[in-house]
This record gives sequence, structure tokens and C-alpha cells, in this order.
Amino acid sequence: MRERKKLKTRRTIRTATYALIEEQGYEATTVEQIAEAAEVSPSTVLRYFPAKEDIVLTDAYDPLLESELRARPADEPIVESLRHVLRRSAGLGLAADPELSRLRTRLMTEVPAVRARMLESMSVTGRALCRVIAERTGRDPGDLEVRAFAMGLVGALAEAAAYWAEHGHRDDLPALVDRTLALFGGGLTEPENPR
Repeated sequence: MRERKKLKTRRTIRTATYALIEEQGYEATTVEQIAEAAEVSPSTVLRYFPAKEDIVLTDAYDPLLESELRARPADEPIVESLRHVLRRSAGLGLAADPELSRLRTRLMTEVPAVRARMLESMSVTGRALCRVIAERTGRDPGDLEVRAFAMGLVGALAEAAAYWAEHGHRDDLPALVDRTLALFGGGLTEPENPR
């Protein structure tokens, strides 16, 4: 019961935030306004989301990444596991609320404070990937190669989301994820249609 109440409060805060951002822009939206619209106190907003940027960056799929990756076959290459998990989560996010997905990626690209906070939060995702990669490869999660590979993946996926937003969300996001992950299997090749 308590967990359901927490989830409901998080959703209410997030919904209020996005409505205010759509109406008046990110910079003009304050924690106090968010609290008032969500009918909670400003301290409650900050208890659930330590910074306004976290409201944009966190979602229900973040905590599932590590467990979903562990559920994939142990002998499957990590890039294939990621492709499967990320295509599924991108599809779920887009299906649930395509406009929200577009707004979030636009804010990640256009708002410097959100982009900076995103870089901080990428290290959390990277550490989760390190643990899974280490289990798959028999390496230590702190090995340079494990860390570099994991953070390379996280950074590349962040750039795929930025690319999607910068190009007006015209591309198919799961296809962009596939293109991005292909780099980790085959490297960078000559473009098909050179400019």
C-alpha cells in the first residue's frame, strides 16, 4: 500500500511538472509551483526528486535495466542483451506516452541544467552496466575495460536520444538504438551515402 502511494505521488509530481513546463517553459517552472499543482509540499517534491532536473530524468524504467539484463541468457553478448532490453523499454515508453518521451528528450538536449544532471546520472546507469558486464565476462566491475565499455555504451545511448530530439523526433527511436549499439559490435564504417 505504501509503495503504491509513493508511486502515485511520483506520478502526480511528474505530471504536474510536465504540464507546467509545457505551459511556461522549464526555466520559469519552480519547485513551489510544481508542489502547488501536485497538491503536495515543496519538501515532498524534493524528497521524491532531489533536484528539479531529476523529475525529467528519472522514469519507471531506470531501475529495471539491471534486472532485465540479468534475465537475458548469460551467454548472449551484452550488446545483444542491451538491444533487446532497450528496444523493449523504448517501445514501452513511446507507447505509453509518445509526447512525454519527446518532451523529455527535448529538455535533455535544450536545457543545460538537465543535460548536466543527466551526465551525473549516467554514472549510476554505467555502474549498473559494469556489474552486469563483469558477471558476463568474469572480470572485476572496476576494471578499466569494463568501465570504459559500460560508460561508452551509456554515453552513446544518450547521444542517440539527443540525435532523436535534435532531428525533430522524426526517426524511429528503436532503430536509432540499434544503429548506436551496432557501433559496439562492428565499429564505425564508411557512410552508405557520403555527403
